[in-house]
Amino acid sequence: MALMFTGHTLFLALMMFTVFTFEESVSNYSDWVTFIENVHQYEKQQPEGLSAEQKLKKTILHPSLYFDAGDVQGLRQKAHTSHSHLFRAIRSAVTVMLSNPLYYLPPPKHVDFAAKWNEIYGNNLPPLAFYCLLCPEDKAAFDFALEYMDRMAGYKNWLVENAPGDEVPLGHSLTGFATAFDFLYNSLENERRQKYLEKIWSVSEEMYEYSKVRSWGKQLLHNHQATNMLALLTGALVAGVDKGSQANIWKHTVVDVMEKTMFLLNHIIDGSLDEGVAYGSYTAKSVTQYVFLAQRHFGINNLENNWLKMHFWFYYATLLPGFQRTVGIADSNYNWFYGPESQLVFLDKFVMKNGAGNWLAQQIRKHRPKDGPMVPSTAQRWSTLHTEFIWYAAEITPRPPPDYGTAKMHVFPNWGVVTYGAGLPNSQTNTFVSFKSGKLGGRAVYDIVHFQPYAWIDGWRSFNPGHEHPDQNSFTFAPNGQVFVSEALYGPKLSHLNNVLVFAPSPTSQCNHPWEGQLGECAQWLKWIGDEVGDSTGEIITASQAGDMMFVSGEAVSAYTSAMKLKSVYRVLLLLNSQTLLVVDHIEKEEDSPVNSVSAFFHNLDIDFKYIPYKFKNKYNGAMMDVWDAHYKMFWFDHHGSSPVAKIQEAEQAAEFKKRWTQFVNVTFPMKNTLTRIVYLFYGPYVNVSNCRLIDNGKSGFQISLSVNNTENTISVVTEYQNLKTRFDYLGFGGFAKVVHENKVTKFGLGTESVEKQVKNNRVVFPFGFKVNIIAGLILGVSLVILAFQWRFYISFSKMLRWILILVVTLWLIELVDVWSMCTQPICAKWSSDMTRLEHDKGNKAKQLEGNPIVLPDVIITSLPASGSEILKQLFFNSSDFLYVRIPTPYLEIPETEFEIDSFVDPCEWKVSDVQNGHFRLIQGWLQSLVRGTKLHLQNIHLYEASRSKITQHSAVSKDKKKRSKKRESLSEQRSRARGNQDKDAEYIRELRRHLIYYPNARPVLSLSSGSWTLKLPFFQEIIGPSMRALYVVRDPRAWIYSMLYKNKPSLYSLKNVPQHLAAMFKGENGKGKCSLNQGYAFEYESLRKELSNSNSNAVSVLSYLWLTNTAAALRINGDLQPTNYQLVRFEDIVSFPQKTAETIFAFLGIPLPPASLNQILFATSTSLFYLPYEGEISPSSIHAWKQNMPTEEIRQIEDICCSLMDHLGYPKFME
Repeated sequence: MALMFTGHTLFLALMMFTVFTFEESVSNYSDWVTFIENVHQYEKQQPEGLSAEQKLKKTILHPSLYFDAGDVQGLRQKAHTSHSHLFRAIRSAVTVMLSNPLYYLPPPKHVDFAAKWNEIYGNNLPPLAFYCLLCPEDKAAFDFALEYMDRMAGYKNWLVENAPGDEVPLGHSLTGFATAFDFLYNSLENERRQKYLEKIWSVSEEMYEYSKVRSWGKQLLHNHQATNMLALLTGALVAGVDKGSQANIWKHTVVDVMEKTMFLLNHIIDGSLDEGVAYGSYTAKSVTQYVFLAQRHFGINNLENNWLKMHFWFYYATLLPGFQRTVGIADSNYNWFYGPESQLVFLDKFVMKNGAGNWLAQQIRKHRPKDGPMVPSTAQRWSTLHTEFIWYAAEITPRPPPDYGTAKMHVFPNWGVVTYGAGLPNSQTNTFVSFKSGKLGGRAVYDIVHFQPYAWIDGWRSFNPGHEHPDQNSFTFAPNGQVFVSEALYGPKLSHLNNVLVFAPSPTSQCNHPWEGQLGECAQWLKWIGDEVGDSTGEIITASQAGDMMFVSGEAVSAYTSAMKLKSVYRVLLLLNSQTLLVVDHIEKEEDSPVNSVSAFFHNLDIDFKYIPYKFKNKYNGAMMDVWDAHYKMFWFDHHGSSPVAKIQEAEQAAEFKKRWTQFVNVTFPMKNTLTRIVYLFYGPYVNVSNCRLIDNGKSGFQISLSVNNTENTISVVTEYQNLKTRFDYLGFGGFAKVVHENKVTKFGLGTESVEKQVKNNRVVFPFGFKVNIIAGLILGVSLVILAFQWRFYISFSKMLRWILILVVTLWLIELVDVWSMCTQPICAKWSSDMTRLEHDKGNKAKQLEGNPIVLPDVIITSLPASGSEILKQLFFNSSDFLYVRIPTPYLEIPETEFEIDSFVDPCEWKVSDVQNGHFRLIQGWLQSLVRGTKLHLQNIHLYEASRSKITQHSAVSKDKKKRSKKRESLSEQRSRARGNQDKDAEYIRELRRHLIYYPNARPVLSLSSGSWTLKLPFFQEIIGPSMRALYVVRDPRAWIYSMLYKNKPSLYSLKNVPQHLAAMFKGENGKGKCSLNQGYAFEYESLRKELSNSNSNAVSVLSYLWLTNTAAALRINGDLQPTNYQLVRFEDIVSFPQKTAETIFAFLGIPLPPASLNQILFATSTSLFYLPYEGEISPSSIHAWKQNMPTEEIRQIEDICCSLMDHLGYPKFME
């Protein structure tokens, strides 16, 4: 049986993928189609081709779910060898069950079973049954299992009475009971087999009927759906062995839903789940079991799913130091509900195969707490032991991930979460920080809901983000691994239970009047269907690590109701060292905003260590937590210097099936003006903070002087973050923050540089000290004269002497102040550093140091056609910093000059001298206009007047295609199609205009489709100036030629009329075409000209010489450009190492890589859901398809021609 998607490609207006750019890059999102073949038909095909021995095995009905009867002996051997540590855990669990049958056995009466949440009984049954399978000699355990199953089989149903609309307990019971039946089948007598089988059948049928009417039958990516669908599949697989084809309908239903789930999960490029780590482990338990069962029983392979490849990081990068506690985002306990050891060993065996999963499972099991709130629930702690045992691959040596042992920042761009210091041992130097600012449901789900690419998705009705919290811009901080600020975990959806801001008075306050927090709050579950809630978003603006420091910021204004008229709720976090976290809230509101107060909350669940009031330097109010005489402190102040006294409170909240206490610090500030900035400092016991103050509070940003351990740090942050020019002006580069400390400046996103002390040498003829000495001498001289003639004045000697001494001392003090103001010695640093740094920053904001003027990047992208440069669009579009422009398009055509630019390639190099000599003036003016006056250039484009000529032109261009068409279009059809294309082209220009209205300082990114421009970058440099940032994309010649000849039918080689282009290229004087007119012929093209005249040449040889000549000429010509203006990028690096390559490109531009751009490029390169024109899907494997599909003689021919340049570019030979 095969899963099929519709063959046609949808051209989506998805924000994260493409905006009216289907000619250039598209996504292969497609409408879902369920199975064409019936599951029963598929299963009928399975026995074909089996050996006699295999057919005999098929007559043994059970076990069959996870393994066959023939595998049991091997499992028993592993229990005493390679898997002994897991067997001990299973045996220990069974021992505990046997020691307390009153608690662990299902109650004798159904009323007691149904009176409470009863998933414990379904969860504990599989490991019990699996133990009995491994140890058939243990009669006590087997009798216990029989009593267990007899009681469950005797109940009239497995539902919970006080949860009539929730079938999750039913799902757990069905999964556990059916799995145990499969394991114990051969040990059961016929009567019990029949009894148990009838129960499995009836409950499966009940679950199937519920799936038609319950929300979990429709709501994807939710723990309820995954749990219940796995239960139905398990029941169908176990009962279907003995029963009829009805079970196949159940299988069909499950596979339909779960394959949609896997398809959607593939969009989530960071391996996360929006429900958080705890519920994420719940969903992932069922997903991994489904993936295994679907492959084992139906041959459906989901192991290449990108979400599975990245899911390891969802566990590793969310672990606090010590391997016991995780990030508590969304509804959570302290760590995991299910596993995650089972999920981790599954990932290692079937997906990663590098030992990291086994290693992390080992660390988690080793460090499991024995008591306290982080102990796993008795209902869940053993439920995945059997699958962990079955999947564990002992041959894979446990190994930690690369860079283990050092604190690293990890970005989940889809989830909207940043963590720092995860997955480390618990020690004094290991600190953990997390920050959350994401879209409802996660970026992929949010965009799918809003852009509706799939007919089978019914907006938010197809999802259930009810376990999410109103927590955009929330954070946690655990210096030394000691949690200082934490989440409030599972509980009612109230903003004040998260570390976010709330405002008052709000006209739409629904609870806690007059205060209002983020959208969707005030209920047990997040109200994601309410007004504006479905559009609720946060956004991580930037996240960068620099050594032991980290800077992250997020915007959450869209998470608040528009009725409060807020313009920005921007929070920045700066981890200065392992003990010190600076948090700043920047809030802007409209003039007529009703709110006049803002309140911040900071939680901690470890109520054994109480928050108590604290005051910093008798100046700023704060709070402190005493942990065994180690003091963790916080204080705060606003831009007016106000520091209100906080309320320190404790609160009880509903959590799962119990109550949970939290304590929190609540501080409220007035919002008198449209702009409010609040500074909070959190620090641990091993640092000394001596000073913290605002030294600049401008409209565009702020500066803070912070002294820690006798080291002063000047922190500069831009709050007008969407304006690239402002960032350059304020910071001197395109980032968002910098720190000056100890003669170094850390530019987050770009690195750390040394800065020289600037000693001013202001030469003056009479220095101030010299003047003071002259004045003092004159005073003394006059005084002596007065004393000499004292008898002429009626002044006593003592009085005169006092006045003289006062004048001399005053002048001496003035001179002392002057000397200290000019002092550069360390003893003077504390006096002068503030003013010196402030003067340095202010004096250099706009232009920095002389000789290094600030220039905003103007990006040029060029390559040979079909080299894949279009994928770079995913880095630049939908960005406040850039305007991605395709050249040419019908409304953005290159002006006609004395030289016609070939649409494919030409051998003509344009030099600096061409600009100086006035060549190509029209193109010079056009380029200047497009780059320097982009907005005006686009506004001057008239969109509709030339419609007829455009239609005529389009018809001419399409003439060859029409000749090939079997069905000739009528004239009216041709005009209608042309008008449609013209409307599309016009809308593209309007979209560019709208982008510049929102982001007027966005810099142009010109993507030039013709390979002719690869030889003309020095010409561009002379016109554009030092702001040019050229990206030249190259591609492996074998992959390039394969794409040109074999990727499409007809081939791109034919569609682009390459033979005609090349033939026309060399017509003219001396066979050098038009280049000879300006003496700009690239001599490398001689080898191509000779090959074209060779009667034995073929398409492969011609394209090989074309790649060789153009690439060699481009490398020679562009090699004279400065590294600051030119960068070569390999297409293979973009696809295979997207994050590293994207970071390199953005560092070249002087800008940190935004998480949103990272998400886009990861989606394009990692999911196999993204298409490039004429290329098909893009993935690390697809770009090497030539290795399997290209004739070996052609590969050898390409390598013989291009080998020298291939070696230079790092493309090794494939054929030896």
